[in-house]
Amino acid sequence: MTDYFDTYVVVAALIVIGGAIVAGALVANRLLRPHRPTDEKLTTYECGVDPVGQGWAQSYVRYYVFAYLYVVFAVDAVFLFPWATIFAAPGYGMTTLAEMFIFLGFLATGLLYAGKKGVLSWV
Repeated sequence: MTDYFDTYVVVAALIVIGGAIVAGALVANRLLRPHRPTDEKLTTYECGVDPVGQGWAQSYVRYYVFAYLYVVFAVDAVFLFPWATIFAAPGYGMTTLAEMFIFLGFLATGLLYAGKKGVLSWV
């Protein structure tokens, strides 16, 4: 039973040592960096142009939807690769084929739904 808890002691020690290294690096950075704030350094930087107006601006939710759809449909490669590697293994052929077609059906349904809602139009 002691061997079982010894592994947790090693993990806890590594976490403590890692935390100490990160904390030490942050403290060293705080002590060694120059600190000379000026008004020019504290202004908002916008590609070399002086900032005009308020710092708040609206952004379209549509861009987040594009990013979300990209992530959803790019992650399917994580599932397609193992399927392709195990497909030729004996005893897994028809089962994995059926499961993958169900998975691709869900993805196609999501893509059709997004297209019907007009999410995929770039206008």
